[in-house]
Amino acid sequence: MWQHAPMPDTPPPPVRRGPGRPGYDQETVLRRAVELFNRQGYDATSMGDLARELGLTKSAIYHHVSAKSDLLAQALDEALGALEAVIARAGADDHRSAYERLRATVSGSVEVLIAHLPAVTLLLRVRGNSEVELAALERRRRIDDDFAAMVAAAVDEGALRTDLPPDLISRFLFGMVNSLAEWVRPEGRYDATVIAASLTTMVFDGLARDGRAG
Repeated sequence: MWQHAPMPDTPPPPVRRGPGRPGYDQETVLRRAVELFNRQGYDATSMGDLARELGLTKSAIYHHVSAKSDLLAQALDEALGALEAVIARAGADDHRSAYERLRATVSGSVEVLIAHLPAVTLLLRVRGNSEVELAALERRRRIDDDFAAMVAAAVDEGALRTDLPPDLISRFLFGMVNSLAEWVRPEGRYDATVIAASLTTMVFDGLARDGRAG
C-alpha cells in the first residue's frame, strides 16, 4: 500500500495570506486533509470536518479548494507520480541489467512509500468509489503491469529463479513493499535508505538464481 505516528490534535499556526486575512497555505490544507482522510476515512469526512480540523469556516476552506475530491486527487497524484517516476527512471537506464533495474525499482518504491507515507497510505485504501478513485486505480494497474514486465525480464535474463511464476513474484514484491505501511514511521528507528536496502537484500537473495546475490 500501519501504526501511524500520532496525529497532532491542534492546528499549526496560521500563515498570513494577505493584509489582515489569516489562513492556511494550500500545502497545509492538503496535508491536514490527508491526515483526516486516513484517520476517519475519505467517504466519512466532510468539508465541515476539515474546517473544524483546521479551526476555519467552511467558506475559508473553499477559498483553497473547490471540492473534497480535489484534495483526494492531489494526494493520490502525489503518491502515484512518485511511483511512476521510480519506474520511469529505472526503465530509462539502458546501462543496467533487467535485474538491476528491478532491484532499483523495489528500493525506490520503498523510499517513496516512506517519503510520501500519508499519501501512499491513502492510495492503498482507494476502492474505486468515485471517478477520482477509478482513475487512480487505473494508474496503479499500469504501474503493476510495468513492474510485472520488469520481473519477467529479470527472469528471462536468467537472474532470478525460474520455478516461481513471474506474475506471482511481482505481486509478492509489491505486497511486501505495501505492507510497510502497517508499521513504518518516517521518524522511526531506521531511515528509508536502511529499510530499502534491508528489504531488497532479503528479497533478492531469496529470489536469486544459482546463488547470485547483491
